[in-house]
Amino acid sequence: MAKVVTFGEVMLRLATPGYLRFSQARAFEATFGGGEANVAVSLANYGIDAHFVTRLPKNDVADMCVAELRGLGVGTDSIVYGGERMGIYFLETGAVARGSKVIYDRAHSAISEIRPGMVDWHKVLEGADWFHWTGITPALSQGAADACLEAIRVANEMGVKVSCDLNYRKKLWRYGKTAAEVMPALVEGCDLILGNEEDAEKEFGIKPEGFDAEKTGGEIDQSRFESVCRQLMARFPRCRKVAVTLRGSVNANHNTWGGVLYDGRTLWQSRRYDITHIVDRVGGGDSFMGGLLYGLLTYGKDQQAIEFAAAASCLKHTIPGDYNRVTVAEVEALMAGGGSGRVSR
Repeated sequence: MAKVVTFGEVMLRLATPGYLRFSQARAFEATFGGGEANVAVSLANYGIDAHFVTRLPKNDVADMCVAELRGLGVGTDSIVYGGERMGIYFLETGAVARGSKVIYDRAHSAISEIRPGMVDWHKVLEGADWFHWTGITPALSQGAADACLEAIRVANEMGVKVSCDLNYRKKLWRYGKTAAEVMPALVEGCDLILGNEEDAEKEFGIKPEGFDAEKTGGEIDQSRFESVCRQLMARFPRCRKVAVTLRGSVNANHNTWGGVLYDGRTLWQSRRYDITHIVDRVGGGDSFMGGLLYGLLTYGKDQQAIEFAAAASCLKHTIPGDYNRVTVAEVEALMAGGGSGRVSR
């Protein structure tokens, strides 16, 4: 069984019920989520030996989060403890022409105060096939960026493949450094890069020509993104594959969705999905990453890997919460042309 280790922040998620605005809410639905934890849950669902590394305070809320991750099959033995609080994010789910909103409350969270040397990466990565991180972690603090770089360098030394989701979040880069200053040194150690057009542009100045995400109307020419993949591979010579998620936004409840995977020679394109009644799009990119890692580890063929990633993420849009609670059989059924929504009896 393949082993994958992910590293980042898991947060308490407080969402307004249904489509209520923050100003209307008198209660919040409490769950947990965070990019790297979301990937670990997806992989555990698919039977991969998935482990999540973070730093948490020792309190009842953090204990509840860890218990939930364990219940979902994620290894948590390498979590380190310290600090005073978990990060929190508040979610207001949009509808039709009104977009969703996220408010972060994660300053001085336990992981934002992590430092190199707090995690024994040689022990954590022993026997691992992949190490995964996202651009969210180095955005939290200089210490988190340094710890992430430490992990990447150990993974490179040990021959563990490294993947990253660029995940640009402008609201998080607040400690005096920009993504463009910090991210290149970390991405240099990556074998697989995932992003979208905004990530590549904001972090590295790389963008597809003649593309405006706000004016797609849901229609996207996937082949246009080969140039982004080529530029990323030229900038980061270690990288062997680049994936790009492609979301066409008709409105907050109706998106088109797909992705491409480039290996330096061929641009593999997924089926394009028309998602007309989105339940929850948060974690969509993470579910794509989890699906892509599973596909690459399991199928050995890039076309099948990108199809699995797109189908898995399409299904995530139907599930409340950050985590993609689907099975391999459900994803493969959609890949094979399912998706009618008929009752399974």
